[in-house]
Amino acid sequence: MSDFKNHICYWAGNLKILRSRLGVNQEQLSEQLNISRSKLNAHENGQTINPTIEDLFRFSSFYNMSIDTLLRTDLSKLSDRQLIELQSASEEFISGKKLKVLATTVTPDNRDNIEFVPRKARAGYLSGFSDPEFISQLPIFHLPHLPLDRKFRMFATVGDSMFPIPENSLVIGNYIEDWQNIKIDTPCIVITKEDGIVFKLVTNQIAANRSLLLRSLNPQYAPYEVNVGDVLEVWQFVNYISDTIPAGELSLMEMSQSLIDIKATLDKLIKEKQAL
Repeated sequence: MSDFKNHICYWAGNLKILRSRLGVNQEQLSEQLNISRSKLNAHENGQTINPTIEDLFRFSSFYNMSIDTLLRTDLSKLSDRQLIELQSASEEFISGKKLKVLATTVTPDNRDNIEFVPRKARAGYLSGFSDPEFISQLPIFHLPHLPLDRKFRMFATVGDSMFPIPENSLVIGNYIEDWQNIKIDTPCIVITKEDGIVFKLVTNQIAANRSLLLRSLNPQYAPYEVNVGDVLEVWQFVNYISDTIPAGELSLMEMSQSLIDIKATLDKLIKEKQAL
């Protein structure tokens, strides 16, 4: 193997960055990689000048990142979102340093529109979400109370998985560029390759297993995970529009009265039966 010394400047630093993002120490990672801690330490501290083919593939496979990227790209210069897209192996998004750009529309004075993705455009959005021409065909509107420094989009929802938010609501979301910032049970519109457009409570599990946990408000629907490689966009819930008034919950007093009424009815039925 030729000497990599003059060609790789980032191998050691990149391995440190990727381990740090996992939140594990060298001993824990060496066990997962099935190598000695001293060998891992040598890689991370630049003592290994010529990584073996076996080690190149070992780290590449474990971090789901190309060997060329590990050798030639300074990962310290990239954001968490860029790292996620690299690890998702999405050539459509990135070629080392080139990021996917959000397709959007603006007013003549360069103000972002709020595009509306109606039900009939939901299927087309999966392939056209990054196509400026497709986005330019969507209906647009503005809301005066929303910040001008953020990007918003509205989606028509289907189903009752987020009940008590009514079915067929129109949900407005704020574009999330860095998915690492998603907190536990953040309500979001998530655009996925497999499930399309879904409205869920989202929990960031990227560091643990490179996934997002999606949960419904309606307990009849079970939570499930999606790999970040299957996620196209995430929009954090801001507001919704509906022509249906959400069903209100019974107060404790109302529930107590209902129980009293039920008991009275049962007592009456028992007395009538005993009188027969």
